[in-house]
Amino acid sequence: MASHLADSGSRPRPHVMTAGDAVRLIKSGDRVYLHEVAMTPHELLDALVGRAGQLSGVEVVSLHTEGPAPHVAPECAGSIRHNALFVGANVRDAVNDGRADYTPVFLSEVPALFASGRLALDVALVQVSPPDRHGFCRLGTSIACARAAVDTAQTVIGLLNPRVPRTLGNSAVHISRFAAVVEADRPLPTVAPAPIGQVERQIGEQVAALVENRATLQVGIGAIPDAVLACLGERDDLGVHTEMFSDGLLALAEAGVVTNRCKTTWRGRVVTSFALGSQRLYDFVDGNPFVEFHGSDIVNDPREIRQIDRMTAINSAIEIDLTGQVVADSIGERIYSGIGGQMDFVQGASQAPGGKAIIALPATARGGTRSRIVPVIQPGAGVVTTRGHVQYVVTEYGAVDLRGQSLRRRAEMLISIAHPDVRPELRAVAAQRHFSFPGA
Repeated sequence: MASHLADSGSRPRPHVMTAGDAVRLIKSGDRVYLHEVAMTPHELLDALVGRAGQLSGVEVVSLHTEGPAPHVAPECAGSIRHNALFVGANVRDAVNDGRADYTPVFLSEVPALFASGRLALDVALVQVSPPDRHGFCRLGTSIACARAAVDTAQTVIGLLNPRVPRTLGNSAVHISRFAAVVEADRPLPTVAPAPIGQVERQIGEQVAALVENRATLQVGIGAIPDAVLACLGERDDLGVHTEMFSDGLLALAEAGVVTNRCKTTWRGRVVTSFALGSQRLYDFVDGNPFVEFHGSDIVNDPREIRQIDRMTAINSAIEIDLTGQVVADSIGERIYSGIGGQMDFVQGASQAPGGKAIIALPATARGGTRSRIVPVIQPGAGVVTTRGHVQYVVTEYGAVDLRGQSLRRRAEMLISIAHPDVRPELRAVAAQRHFSFPGA
């Protein structure tokens, strides 16, 4: 393989190594950041796991990562321990079995944890594009917390991959920042769209009715966000300010629905922290000035979000109780995901001029056998969005705005969008708790 380091600027060059040699820079007791989402440098991670028998007390910190997570295998116990800032499917069992840790944190605050030293990083493992003629690599499709990791870690090891998109915004890293580099040539992992069923379409229609022309959107990934976006083809001049840029948003951009012309800030540009989806999505963000990538301390900062007129944040939930408490990171005591950016955007959007913070969820789970609108949340479940912050709640049965409503009124409104089969039971519980209207 020809080296990608030739003629890439005048500053000192790092050594090109094998992955096995590069991870020898990691010592026992080090805290190591692992590049998030589709940018995970699996070659470096595999090499680190290969050294597990020579190490002890290494902590690997990361958000959600795509692909295998060999470092959470039982065989790595005592050598490598994972600390998840957001729990993905590949580490979920390890966290709940006690083989890995979960740190609940607002996504907007993660970079400050690195910079302040509260979660100081010894090493950052990242995947980047090869350097350009000025010597600058790019952090590709995710800089959410990798930007801060690269800026603050004592040692940075880079996986140079020509398939990494040269994304714009604050994604540049000079090649001289790396203590070592490893070269690879492979595609990034892609994620196929989730199938949209009848329930998701109904929820999508309910949420889309709340989205105004010239609104700026924050959405995630999955069938419900995709269903919402599929219903917005007739809107005018939408903007995007979102932690995640998806294929659903790409379709609206290509159709001319997303123009960003009317955004209060960052006008004319999609602002995002990471992209996850198809190869077509990755090709779209490659060198495209229409899309800027910035760290989560910028994109998710509620102070930044609340400046945007008609900011509309669309997030999901696992369950919500009759007072409006939103559970989003756990199923009872079992950790499922993380706080992520939900509260960042709920708080920011609800304070923005004309802004809307929307929680969208199916009325039931487990094949219709369990209501997601519940009298009380499950024991051990974590409240991500408090009843003081919640605004719109949407199911396939309707949309309600809980802001400024009493507990009694909230119960009635939430019951009205629960599955019809569970409404009598919910009303009975509400009456016992003096939440129901007199005579109801």
